[in-house]
Amino acid sequence: MSQPTPALFLADSRGLDFLNSVATPVDTPIDWLEDGDGLLRWLRQAELVPDSVLRAVRERAIPGEIDGLAAQARALRDWFRAFVSTHMGRSLRKADLGALEPLNELLRRDQNHHEIVAQPPGEPSAFTLTQMRRWNAPDALLVPVAEAMARLVCDEDFAQVKACQGPACTLLFVDHTRGRARRWCSMAQCGNRAKQAAHRQRRKEAADSE
Repeated sequence: MSQPTPALFLADSRGLDFLNSVATPVDTPIDWLEDGDGLLRWLRQAELVPDSVLRAVRERAIPGEIDGLAAQARALRDWFRAFVSTHMGRSLRKADLGALEPLNELLRRDQNHHEIVAQPPGEPSAFTLTQMRRWNAPDALLVPVAEAMARLVCDEDFAQVKACQGPACTLLFVDHTRGRARRWCSMAQCGNRAKQAAHRQRRKEAADSE
């Protein structure tokens, strides 16, 4: 059996990477959240949930429960894509807060606490205060996703949220380049395709002019 195609993390934002969990990297559309196994793989690759937690959730889940969670994740993704599509290209305003209530509802599910843990050898202090999370139910796996989306909303300028200019590409990214001139999800993918297409067009025009 072939291994699943690794998910794409090209957006410079985990919140947008979540939206990019459905894409057409070559010719065939891929939805990395199409089922429960896909969701758990994506969360692992995104480094949003520890492997030990993912294993424990899988072991405790009743049949169909993780697939149901993946359906919730896809619905969340569709809602957030609509929000981003509506607001990208301009800075967010306070008046946009009401539209974010579904995200705040998900963030309110979080159950975390602080705990004193031992520092690794060589650290000056024996202990450190660390924030811990209780994973009491499978849907808690969506809370770190919600946090990533919230960081996009709070920490990034939506004026710099852009869509790749590749003709068939659906990927989004935050433009952190100095001149805010980023055009492609990655030069290795759509950037090189655009270069090759431009080269072919120049050759065709040169041939037609002879």
